[in-house]
Amino acid sequence: MKDSCQNFPGKPSSFSRRQFLGTCLAGSASVLLLKKKLVASLNRAAGAETEPAGRPRIRLVFSHIPPDRPTWPNIGYDYEGRKKELTAKLIKALPDIEFLPVTVQSQKEAENLLTNDRGIDGYVIYLVGIWTGAAGVIAASGRPTILVDDLYAGSGEFLIQYAASRRAGHRVAGVTSSRFEDAVEAIGCFSAIKKMQQSRILDVTDSPGFWGNPQKIKEFFGTEVIKIGSAEINEAYRRADRAQAERWARTWIKNAEKVVEPSEEEIKKSGLMYVAMQDLMRAHRARAITVDCLNLFYTGKLPAYPCLGFCQLNDDGLVGACEGDVPSTTMMLLAGYLAGRPGYISDPVIDTSQNKIIYAHCVAPTRVFGPAGPANPYRIRNHSEDRKGAAIQSLLPAGELVTSFELNSETGEIVLHQAVTTGNVEEDKACRTKLAAEPAGNIDRLLGEWDRFGWHRVTVYGDLKKKLEVVSSLLGMKIVEEA
Repeated sequence: MKDSCQNFPGKPSSFSRRQFLGTCLAGSASVLLLKKKLVASLNRAAGAETEPAGRPRIRLVFSHIPPDRPTWPNIGYDYEGRKKELTAKLIKALPDIEFLPVTVQSQKEAENLLTNDRGIDGYVIYLVGIWTGAAGVIAASGRPTILVDDLYAGSGEFLIQYAASRRAGHRVAGVTSSRFEDAVEAIGCFSAIKKMQQSRILDVTDSPGFWGNPQKIKEFFGTEVIKIGSAEINEAYRRADRAQAERWARTWIKNAEKVVEPSEEEIKKSGLMYVAMQDLMRAHRARAITVDCLNLFYTGKLPAYPCLGFCQLNDDGLVGACEGDVPSTTMMLLAGYLAGRPGYISDPVIDTSQNKIIYAHCVAPTRVFGPAGPANPYRIRNHSEDRKGAAIQSLLPAGELVTSFELNSETGEIVLHQAVTTGNVEEDKACRTKLAAEPAGNIDRLLGEWDRFGWHRVTVYGDLKKKLEVVSSLLGMKIVEEA
């Protein structure tokens, strides 16, 4: 069962996506079927019961004055036809959203709408005409709002009102584009926000406090953080299905490019820890789990590192996060809902002489393009700092744009930079996976935000910048661009 590209030709330290995808397409139908069965088993155990089910209810507001007046787009314009067209396209493009269309032609009508609305998750104001004043009333209400300019129809009022809303700090995002997909991408962020509100994070730690502020995370995202201790995960480990754990261990070994340090027995212990985490996630209805792994393992309170299990969870669309880092776990959860791709926590290293940032950690996914995407090669290693247990050295694809970000849960700020991956660094010092990238922007500016956001960054393959900007605007948060 080798669908993880372990026979990839050439040096693993630098390979293109074309090579990566081409190699990963090889494989038999039986291999794919077995993989699907394993993934289905995982989803039944932990994923299906935690999948957020509720659709956001979005008020779709069409703003225009009566058609008998001379104005943009023109006198006698067929507003009704345009509204029907846009409504049908949005419903088709975003089936996970319940749209509630309405027409508003004045400030007074907007005020009445806000007074009577109940159970609405957000507003999309499509300006198909100008000078109603409705957009300003709704934007100033404090409710999450997206303004969309139907070009050459609502442009004047859009530009003025969007600028005023941003200056006033309202929870407003804006779209002014001839590309309909840009509106779809922005409006689709309401689905991710709704899912965050319905999700739970399981934090396994014996620390009296948290890494991050669960109350603030609940306030900003609606996501609940549930704290349990080492006794509960150890009990789950003792009760875990041994046969299932051994199957996962054999699968990981067989799919690996190679196993370097860990024994088979150590990898089986990782399999048991993985099954235990699945059981805990199911029991607590959690979509994500983070374990204070270093403290618990170093003090003898954890029988095995969760690294291999974290990798599998992330590959299969759930979230497994290191070190009890609740802010990073929250960002990984958000990335999955926004892009359908896993996040990768790292302790970055910056090399100004080569204009590189190196994202280093002993856990990384092997399906960076999502559960249905191809797998990249990986090696099973021991954990770097203490040279014990089992961890992952993932050989990640080069030549790809990545977005790296982190949450300051106290201030409600998200720090962000982007880079293009260049290859994997082979260096025995520090963590096993080391993905190198060239940042977009000034690398010297990358030295400026670590004291406010901490060492960790969450890296996701793809361009998430615009979606993160929309989400932060709708939630009343701030984006800090660090490069």
